[in-house]
Amino acid sequence: MVTAALPYANGPIHIGHLSGVYLSADIFVRFLRMLGKDVVFVCGSDEHGAAITIKAKKEGLEPQQIIDKYHAQFEDTFKKIGISFDIFHRTSSALHHETAQDFFLKLYKNGEFVERETEQYFDEEAQQFLADRYITGTCPKCGFENAYGDQCEKCGSTLNPTDLINPRSTLSGATPVLKATSHWYLPLDKYQSWLDEWITTGKLNGVELHDPADWKAHVIGQCKSWLDGGLEPRAMTRDLDWGVDVPMEIPGAAGKKLYVWLDAPIGYISATKQWAKDNNKDWEKYWKNEESALIHFLGKDNIVFHCLIFPGILHAHGEYILPLNVPANQFMNLEGNKISTSRNWAVWVHEYLKEMPGREDELRYYLTKNMPEQKDSEFTWKGFQEVVNTELVNNLANFFNRVVVLTNKYYKGVVPDFDLEEGFYSGSDADEYTYMDSEIVALYDMVSDLHNHIMNFDFRAGLKTIMEISSLGNQLLQFNEPWKYDKVEPERVAAVMNFAIQITAVLAIAVRPFLPFTSKKMHEVLGMDFTKENGVLLDMMNSLAEGEPIIPQGHQINEPIHLFSRITDDLIEFQMAKLENSKVLETVETEETAHKPLKPEISYEEFQKMDIRTGTIISAEKMEKADKLLMLSVDLGFEVRTIVSGIAMHFKPEEIIGKQVTVLANLAPRKLRGVESKGMILMAEDATGKLMFINPDEDFPTGMTIQ
Repeated sequence: MVTAALPYANGPIHIGHLSGVYLSADIFVRFLRMLGKDVVFVCGSDEHGAAITIKAKKEGLEPQQIIDKYHAQFEDTFKKIGISFDIFHRTSSALHHETAQDFFLKLYKNGEFVERETEQYFDEEAQQFLADRYITGTCPKCGFENAYGDQCEKCGSTLNPTDLINPRSTLSGATPVLKATSHWYLPLDKYQSWLDEWITTGKLNGVELHDPADWKAHVIGQCKSWLDGGLEPRAMTRDLDWGVDVPMEIPGAAGKKLYVWLDAPIGYISATKQWAKDNNKDWEKYWKNEESALIHFLGKDNIVFHCLIFPGILHAHGEYILPLNVPANQFMNLEGNKISTSRNWAVWVHEYLKEMPGREDELRYYLTKNMPEQKDSEFTWKGFQEVVNTELVNNLANFFNRVVVLTNKYYKGVVPDFDLEEGFYSGSDADEYTYMDSEIVALYDMVSDLHNHIMNFDFRAGLKTIMEISSLGNQLLQFNEPWKYDKVEPERVAAVMNFAIQITAVLAIAVRPFLPFTSKKMHEVLGMDFTKENGVLLDMMNSLAEGEPIIPQGHQINEPIHLFSRITDDLIEFQMAKLENSKVLETVETEETAHKPLKPEISYEEFQKMDIRTGTIISAEKMEKADKLLMLSVDLGFEVRTIVSGIAMHFKPEEIIGKQVTVLANLAPRKLRGVESKGMILMAEDATGKLMFINPDEDFPTGMTIQ
């Protein structure tokens, strides 16, 4: 049973999500299938909680509209980038609500919950209790002034709303008051002893369930930090109007919803139920059978929920297995800064897929090569270009193409026969003369290394092994130079080319978990059956272990194709300019409130440097392939300027022609999608994220200075 963290349905998928969770899970699952394992891979949209309603309020939509929008986008993005879920479910489904309510009711009847009346923040202006994400304030640990009530996004600390200094409501901006309310708490303090034993020794009641040495050090470390600090009861319900209802059989349930961190992980179970129903399978054997293994893939910010809170819930229920491993990754940064959705500092996967069509595997490769398995890693566009051009184009694609071209040239695409007594110069040592049978055994050893790396969740090392196999093939050709000796030593050339084809076959299979689109192309060129996945790697390893070729003599292959093409400078310059411009564009995706802290103080002289003028929009049009941008022609009286503005989600072009605006006229020009923008339209933003033009109370001549 393999789960990938449910993406929260209030924003798109970015490269940090892919590298942190979904690629590692997909590689692992694809590899298990290729070994013939019985594996189910589930995920789905996490569609409840306060952040959904905040997003809905900002966009003037209902929560259902928000989750429908992002659920559809998630499905499309994951499919196009090759994440091979068995099911991508959603927590708004009736089956999930039923499953989560049954789970809560079972724990309630087991006497696991403690009902408490506590004081929680209440917004008197909005007349409602505030969920954690409806409250912001200063983090008590790092001083960040826009920390949420459940977590500080700057330092990563887990918080309670009452920990915040100077708390404020994101609904009204008012200071909330404490008001009494009742909720059901999960007594994590009661589970402290067995959770500590299970995390640190892998045992529960003396029975070994996992080996802590197999878990990543930062996962164990984060759990130990919580355990050493002493676990405390945690509320499993909230006062919300969006989410899964607390079962009505329970007295006092009216108006209460399940806490998202009880609701969401149960989404794994409801997804499995739906998959089993759709495929006539038994879902319980994956969740309740002691012979089954449960693996959670997630980012480091979700470790304690999957290693302490969810296992506590599963164990309290009494029928479920606990995870065998939680191979959480750390974070990927972007061009020297932390990826931030609120600042639009991200590479959005759906945009990448539109802007670089057909290059899905290039992104998968680079993200896997830089996967933050043990520590935070870095994505740079220049690094992406260099890795694709040197490793995928010059190494893998070059070797594959040369083998196919030479086989078609010398043998009309038919895998050549050869004498086993004929040898060739080894790809690992130009002076060593080796034979086919010994080299096939060497290939087996390399595939065995690949197996060990992936089963130990070391995907970077697995990818490196694949490239070493490709390098071996390139060396084989380089040392033996079949293009020089095909007429002089045809027997040796036949042996070289046969073995080179075996290497391409191994690569075609071995790259599948990492580069599924490329693997399909390689299979088609080599005339191999790509439709077979179950057990194909195991079959290949068995053949190699027996010293047998993967592709037999006499097999017909097809014409060569280019697996990859070079990433040009202009593609990279476009992406870097787009990213840099996100710093200055007015964003409509911001998650911050209108009550932002003041920026650093400036002098009057610094203010005087700004040349702010009145202007009039005389034309407006949407920019191609840019949902947020309008290209405006603005009359400043003395000249007409082209200004690109990120307001397309708020205003239709035809609505703003003739509109008087305020322009920062001496802002340095910037190129946005190839258009030079000369200035910036000044806007105001309210608490819901709505943008408004700043202009004089009455009509004012165009081009006048604002002081």
